Amino acid sequence: MLDFPRWKRIWLWSLLLVVALASLPSLASLSGVKWPEELPDPAINLGLDLAGGSHILLEADTSQIGAQRLESMEESVRTAMRTAEPSIRVGDVSTNDGRLSFMVESAADVDRARELLLPLVNGTGMVREWSLSVVDETRFVLTPTQQGLDAALDQAMDSAKDVIDRRINAIGTLEPTIIRQGENRIVVQAPGQQDPEALKALIGQTAKLEFKLVDMNALPSDVMAGNAPPGSQIYPYAADSPNAGQFIAVRRLGGIQGDNLVGAQQGFDSRDNTPVVNIQFDQQGAAKFARLTTENVNKPFAIILDGKVLSAPNINEPIRGGTAQISGGFTVESANQLAISLRSGALPVDLTVIEERTVGPDLGADSIRAGLIAMGIGTGLVLVLMFFTYGRFGLYADIALVLNVLMIMGIMAVMNATLTLPGIAGFVLTIGAAVDANVLINERIREERRKGRPVHSAIENGYREASRAIFDANITNVIAAMLLFLFGQGPVKGFAVVLVIGIITSVFTAVTLTRMWVAGWLRRTRPADINI
Repeated sequence: MLDFPRWKRIWLWSLLLVVALASLPSLASLSGVKWPEELPDPAINLGLDLAGGSHILLEADTSQIGAQRLESMEESVRTAMRTAEPSIRVGDVSTNDGRLSFMVESAADVDRARELLLPLVNGTGMVREWSLSVVDETRFVLTPTQQGLDAALDQAMDSAKDVIDRRINAIGTLEPTIIRQGENRIVVQAPGQQDPEALKALIGQTAKLEFKLVDMNALPSDVMAGNAPPGSQIYPYAADSPNAGQFIAVRRLGGIQGDNLVGAQQGFDSRDNTPVVNIQFDQQGAAKFARLTTENVNKPFAIILDGKVLSAPNINEPIRGGTAQISGGFTVESANQLAISLRSGALPVDLTVIEERTVGPDLGADSIRAGLIAMGIGTGLVLVLMFFTYGRFGLYADIALVLNVLMIMGIMAVMNATLTLPGIAGFVLTIGAAVDANVLINERIREERRKGRPVHSAIENGYREASRAIFDANITNVIAAMLLFLFGQGPVKGFAVVLVIGIITSVFTAVTLTRMWVAGWLRRTRPADINI
């Protein structure tokens, strides 16, 4: 138990030195000392409550979920009927009252149409998303179920949360907190982002990109009056488009969505050097884009972003390379922001900011100062108490406690972890509990000496017997901290991270390191008695 060969001592000291050195950049940052740029600088990130930043609460437009599902089902139904052998002709398609209804032209096709619709209605999940009925002999009515709508909303909100996370991380924000609140809200906390407007512009943009054929049969007078021909939609041009203030009619179905994008980068037009966004499709998207442009040469198609037409260029020739270019009066900054949004994926629903606030760094500085004061006072009192209670063994515990603080900071820096205000509370709690192990060990050694055991045997038995209780107690603490991390959100996770790291380092310093120091002292001095 007290045997420490040279290789083991070298390994333990090396590990301690590396981790302690990793804490120096963070200590320099907290004390206001500039860290040399040429040296590695792993540092602890500060959360929103310490570093300041932006807090935004977003709410989803849930009415869009039903409309999107109706449009998707309509396109699936038309495709299924068109590709059937022989094809089934449908008409009188309606999406009024949140239901999809249509008629088949021949009563003889009703049974065959039902068989084609059943896979679409049943889906692949456990929830029945649509109900199917036939009225008036040839009219099919597909009605979304409430369970299906709830499942779609839950999936859309999870997807929106992931998209926001990718967008914020793309601009280099450290450890953003993005959590769902209720059924249709998302909370976003971005430490270090002091400009909420820029953050809202990035995460609030739906970035829904569509390519749709222009309806050349639409009368300009009807388009300006907002009257769309059957099977078409009317969209306005974007405000920064050359055709701003005008409208255009496009085919509602049969276009290409931006879901198949695999890349988007800001670039410059080779003709006039204006900022543009270059996009790339995946294999499936490239095939769709090639088919669309091949079948519609010399026809215009509209590039639509979030319900606004950026441009409507003419298809001069088939585009088979899977790449395209989006222009529309961009600046370099707006083009780069759009590229980030497109790369991150489109939001499945529109999100509206219903609450926002900015936390200034001054409040965080006060919190850090108060936390450091509390930590300093608590550490000082513990150091004094341990030394006067246990003498030399208390001094070993004090040194282990200081090294424990450095190790916690070093490990958090290497992990690029975030320190929040609850994390500081976990820090202080860890310091207070770190000496528990040494108290148990020292009291056990006292008991062994009172039983008349020799010094070496008393110390060895003290460490051995106390270690069992120490490990049992700390394992239960780690389990509780892990549950906090798994089921908690935001600052609760920060508290759990600090607590877990602190438990592991405190056991290492309080048990392993002090045992190595005590073993070295015994080997050098071979005392006949100890004062503990």
